Amino acid sequence: MADIAELTALIEPEVKALGFDLVRIKLFGSGDEHTLQIMAERPETKQLVIEDCAAISRRLSDLLDEADPIEEAYRLEVSSPGIDRPLTRLHDFLEWKGHEAKIMTSETVAGRKSFRGVLQGIEGDDIQFRDVKAGDVSIPFALVGDAKLVLTDALISATMPLSSDGADEFETEE
Repeated sequence: MADIAELTALIEPEVKALGFDLVRIKLFGSGDEHTLQIMAERPETKQLVIEDCAAISRRLSDLLDEADPIEEAYRLEVSSPGIDRPLTRLHDFLEWKGHEAKIMTSETVAGRKSFRGVLQGIEGDDIQFRDVKAGDVSIPFALVGDAKLVLTDALISATMPLSSDGADEFETEE
């Protein structure tokens, strides 16, 4: 499989040139089924619409075809991080302070590797976290293996679209 750091160095400048922030690059799959997942967002809204995904996909498709950084055949998937988004950058833990999250660490921290609770911010390179079982914990960002927001009413309210123009144009099946 390709090196994520190399893919990031190739992809991030292109995503930024279109005015978006790169949230995550993930390459997964096995056998003949591989997916290169690119998550991005508009810095001002933390959202991405279908047209944004299409623009990023078009720009990256040409770049990836030319550079050919992945040996295996793969499918390119461009998406928004979603409401229960992954927390992949240190500033994510500050930006979503006050919201519930799950964090898995690569090494034991405060006697545990799995945490669920409320983000309290950051201090230096450490995530300040109030775990429901362990209480207040300081988790080194370098030890975070996986982290994501938990879907709650407060999170839904905080991530409501800035505009719902056109929402009534979509029909639903009954």
